[in-house]
Amino acid sequence: MADRERQVTRAFVALADTLVDDYDIADLLHTLVGQCVALLDVAAAGLTLADERGSLQVLASSTEQARLIELFQLNIDEGPCVDCFTGQAPVLVADIAAQSARWPRFAAEAARDGFASVHALPLRLRKQTIGALNLFGHRPGELGADDLELAQGLADTATIGILQERAIRRGEILSEQLQAALNSRVIIEQAKGVLSVAGGLDMDDAFSVLRDYSRGTNSRLSEVARALADRKLDPRVVLTRSAARER
Repeated sequence: MADRERQVTRAFVALADTLVDDYDIADLLHTLVGQCVALLDVAAAGLTLADERGSLQVLASSTEQARLIELFQLNIDEGPCVDCFTGQAPVLVADIAAQSARWPRFAAEAARDGFASVHALPLRLRKQTIGALNLFGHRPGELGADDLELAQGLADTATIGILQERAIRRGEILSEQLQAALNSRVIIEQAKGVLSVAGGLDMDDAFSVLRDYSRGTNSRLSEVARALADRKLDPRVVLTRSAARER
C-alpha cells in the first residue's frame, strides 16, 4: 500500500512538473497515458483532444496499437471514445464483445487488436469537455472504483494544464495550445518513422528512444522530433545515446 501511494504521488508530481510557463504539451499528454498504464490495471491508454472545429484528434498513446484503435474509432465515428466526448460522461465497457450491437465495427476491430475492455473518461473542467482518456484492457473486466477515481484525477490534472481559467470563463478552447499539440503529434510520428527506419525498431521502441533522448538532453520532445524530421539531428546520434544508456 505504501509503495502504491508513492507511485501515485510520483504520478501527480510528474504531471505537475509540466505545468509551468511554456510547458511542453506533447510531453504532458504522453506522461498522462504512461502513468495510467503504470498505475492502473490496463494494457494501454490513449488520449484524444478536440481541434478548433470540435473534431477529435489522437494526441497521445502508450502503444502504437492503442493509437491505431483510437484512429479507427475517429475515422468511423463509432466507439466508446466518441460517445464519451459527445455525451460528456464516462463510458465504461467491461466486455467490448458484449457491446457488438452498439458498436459493430469498433467491436470487431478491437477483437482483432486484442482489446477486450475499454473505459473512456472525459477530459473536462466545469462544463467544458475537450477530449477523452481511453483505457484499454486485454481481458474483459471492470476497473475498480479506486482506479477509475485515480484515472479521472490524472485526466483532470492534465486538463487544467491544457485550459486556462480566463478561456474557460469565456467558454473558449485554447485553440493555439491545442493546435500546437496537434502539430507536435504529426512531427512526433514523423520522427518515430525516422528512428524506426534508421534503427530497425518498431514504432513503440522508436518513441521510447525519442523520449529518452529528449529527457536525457533536457530538450522538449517536440523540438527533438522536429529536428529529426527536418534532418537537422542525425538519428544515429539519438540511437547511439539510447544504446549507451542501456549498457
